[in-house]
Amino acid sequence: MRLTSILLSTTKLPKTWSNFPERYIKRVKEQIEWKTPKGRQYRRAVIKRPEHDFKYGIDRPWTDGFRKHNELGKKNFVQVLEPMPDLFFKGDRVQILVGKDKGKQGLVNYIVKERNWVCVEGLNLAYEEHKGADGNLMIVPSEKPLVMSQQVALVDPTDERACGAQWRYTETNERVRVSLRTGRVIPIPVQAEETYDYKSVTGYKDQPKDTSADDLARITFLPKLATFEMDIMDEHGIKDDRVPAKFYWY
Repeated sequence: MRLTSILLSTTKLPKTWSNFPERYIKRVKEQIEWKTPKGRQYRRAVIKRPEHDFKYGIDRPWTDGFRKHNELGKKNFVQVLEPMPDLFFKGDRVQILVGKDKGKQGLVNYIVKERNWVCVEGLNLAYEEHKGADGNLMIVPSEKPLVMSQQVALVDPTDERACGAQWRYTETNERVRVSLRTGRVIPIPVQAEETYDYKSVTGYKDQPKDTSADDLARITFLPKLATFEMDIMDEHGIKDDRVPAKFYWY
């Protein structure tokens, strides 16, 4: 398959992974390059930063790290991406095909679909120096991304060896992943259902994201001329017959 230049605007983050509304992800990414000043004599116009100008990496679009690497006015190169089917999920056991950890197996703990990246838990580590609160230097390991299907491969659960995979349909019209070497089904792990809101989709009850009309129409505040102390006295039945002294504002 040839390398194809794809505008990343066509790559949408699935709600099943992030559990964030698409309008929220679009809003936090939005950057306005220029807009008309306020005034009735101006025709309203807004120029927004195009989607293909964003640089995707480990940081997700709603984080501060993403905004730091995509500051307004910073021009990024068009990223080249090879179209790949969604064969890798969080929790999959994979085998590394290149590098110092070649031949080792581990679990996928992070996926960046915009770059076809996966991070394997405890493998392909890079060590960086960070200064702690006490001023001492610390060596902190971090997993570096690997390219799907080129640098990692799924592990066949029958013989625990690396294999190619493909989506196929069973006799009951169920879409499953199948090992190309043995023909066995590679099940999707339970960790693939984890989002920011829940560990398992079966135990999550979706709630409405917006305020209902009944809550908006409900009256929760009655304006009064009484002070806070007067409200407390009325609530507890305290009566005060004293006449306050007169005062003037001038």
